[in-house]
Amino acid sequence: MAKKTERRAAGGDTAVDVGVQYACKRRDLPRKPELRAWVRAAAAANGDRVGRIVVRLVGKREGRRLNREYRGGDGATNVLSFPYALAPLLCGDLVLCAPVVSREAAEQGKSLAAHCAHLVVHGVLHLQEYDHEAGEQQARDMEDRERRILAALGYPDPYDDED
Repeated sequence: MAKKTERRAAGGDTAVDVGVQYACKRRDLPRKPELRAWVRAAAAANGDRVGRIVVRLVGKREGRRLNREYRGGDGATNVLSFPYALAPLLCGDLVLCAPVVSREAAEQGKSLAAHCAHLVVHGVLHLQEYDHEAGEQQARDMEDRERRILAALGYPDPYDDED
């Protein structure tokens, strides 16, 4: 796949190549076209980007293992971002833990699609070096960018507590 992505980059194509893996029961999870659209919208928000991003939806066991191994966390978390390259290609993996994402959406009174879209956008911004844990201004900048991208995709403000 890397050679195909390199040819696309050399040819001037600005689309990010997006792979999607379901490593858990699909239930009501978003379909591949939705996931790809969310990734591409977040990647394009920083200008014309070319690269390869894989979105993997996992169960609790894999989510917990990855969080422990790479972040030192004790349980599964909603999204993990693994950047590999920023230039000349944007490359990385996003891992969404489906049971955690589903639970959070229900607890927050949001649709599963809206919450997944938010977490995909959030994860792609992390791949682009946005970091909400690097200070109040960075967090505000990242949240503002998330709001704009999600609004363009037709989703409500994920930080609006009035829902």
